[in-house]
Amino acid sequence: MSRNFTKIFIAGMITLIGAQAFAQKGVEDGSKYGHGEDSLRCLRNLSLFTEYVKQKSYADAVPSWEIVYNECPLSSSKVYTDGIKIMDWRIKNEKDKAKKEELFQQLMGVYDKRIKYMGDHRKYNENYILGRKATKMLSYKRSDPEYRKQAQEMFEKSIAGQKNRSEVAVLATYMTNTVAMYKADQTNAEAVVKNYVKVSDILTTQINASSKPKTKEVLNKVKANVEKLFATSGAADCETIEKIFGPQFAENKENKDWLKLVNKLLARGNCEDAQLLFDVSESLYTLEPSSSAAYGIARGYLKQQNIEKATEYYNEAISLEEDDAQKGTYTYQLGLIKQSQGKLAEAKALALKAIQLKPEWGAPYILIGKLYAASASNFGSNEFEHKTAYWAAVDMFAKAKSIDADVTTEANELIGIYSKHFPGTEEIFFQGFKVGDTYSVGGWIGVSTKIRARN
Repeated sequence: MSRNFTKIFIAGMITLIGAQAFAQKGVEDGSKYGHGEDSLRCLRNLSLFTEYVKQKSYADAVPSWEIVYNECPLSSSKVYTDGIKIMDWRIKNEKDKAKKEELFQQLMGVYDKRIKYMGDHRKYNENYILGRKATKMLSYKRSDPEYRKQAQEMFEKSIAGQKNRSEVAVLATYMTNTVAMYKADQTNAEAVVKNYVKVSDILTTQINASSKPKTKEVLNKVKANVEKLFATSGAADCETIEKIFGPQFAENKENKDWLKLVNKLLARGNCEDAQLLFDVSESLYTLEPSSSAAYGIARGYLKQQNIEKATEYYNEAISLEEDDAQKGTYTYQLGLIKQSQGKLAEAKALALKAIQLKPEWGAPYILIGKLYAASASNFGSNEFEHKTAYWAAVDMFAKAKSIDADVTTEANELIGIYSKHFPGTEEIFFQGFKVGDTYSVGGWIGVSTKIRARN
């Protein structure tokens, strides 16, 4: 081979290699935009689709986005953030069911590709992306058991990695999905309790760390919704709570945060007779007197039939409680204790106070009605006056169901029972009254009612 030919051959190879290097896609060489003409093509289409997305012209954005998505996936995070907006639009506007499913799979692929090319980002890393993918997945497939399971696995990994940096939407959706899985028999009550504790702890940390009022407001609202979701899940039963937290008590006797959490869980689960509630409440009250701790101690003494101490701590719980509805609940329960002692007037006074604190609750009216009925045989000076107490009692039962549908069944049963004790028509006549007249029931009852005859 001649020297001239060799020089020409080498020069040609250099030119060829240079040309290839000059025009090369980012997906091929791992660069941000690629090189040469391909880099110009990437930058041009990146600019195009981002502008179209700003204008919400998603149909126009699709061709240029696909070029960047396929050819230079490292060019910008907007390839993925804007890409999700584009894919959401395409799915929403697709009528064909099979095509819609195909587009959904492509949407999930956008998250996977972001993990592949940008999953090592300092802030928006793989765990962050997985949380978003799981949230998006459930926005389309929340009723599908298999997707619920897939999403839950992603949430678990995301939250384990992000910890207190987890996004609030991720935490809320994770808890919603947990409860959905529990109701579909895809997980157990213990998992619901543990996940609630995990989410609640993170939200509490985020609330305490935030200095922005609006952010705190959002976080507090989400936390309240998570607590409500957990409380109504059916998983917060006493047996499960005691099984999980009972063995942990000895090592957490002086851990205020742990004690407060378990105290709240037991209260939410109506675990009023649980030994753990009494133990936790005593430890918590020693460290930091609070309404919930005093309540737990009161229930413990009530279980022991120590009414005097139970009353003392009920009054303490009422005094320390700031929430009117909860204060109303404690006041009503103290009224039940007074009823059991035969202190009817005191019980009535407490029931009336509970009504002021929790106006739309029917239970205190039921209690007052029962107090009136219980006193009937000793009320007044004759048989007719005894029976007038039943009018007042039935009025309370009717009032209860008129404001609280939850007590309707009980109220109707009681009305049926005590209406049979009304005086007869002749008895009313001989007393100088007639049906429909207004009648004042005196004594400690002290109410005005309508005269009614026994049917």
